[in-house]
Amino acid sequence: MVKIKRFDICLVNLDPTIGSEIKKTRPAVIISPDSMNLSRLNTLIIAPMTSSIRPHFPTRVNVLFKKKKGQIALDQLRAIDRSRIVKTLGQITEETQDNVLNILSIMFAR
Repeated sequence: MVKIKRFDICLVNLDPTIGSEIKKTRPAVIISPDSMNLSRLNTLIIAPMTSSIRPHFPTRVNVLFKKKKGQIALDQLRAIDRSRIVKTLGQITEETQDNVLNILSIMFAR
């Protein structure tokens, strides 16, 4: 089993989808903590990345990866089976990691 860590960017096959879920095989950021990722669980929590910039969506984090601008769609969080991972592409920067964690804490605050 390939070691996948929090904040890795992986190419993920998201199909099949239903309704307004983000579709296709696309990069996604691993959101689940390493205690979950490195365990025997076969699921991961991911946030898909998109090149469609929505400047006024508070649940989106701007990202620059491989010289392409995009956003991490935290409003599209989902649990996936590890078999949906095609390959690992890299990792988001520490600044982007902080932005992701900040927005997640706001989203899930009491």
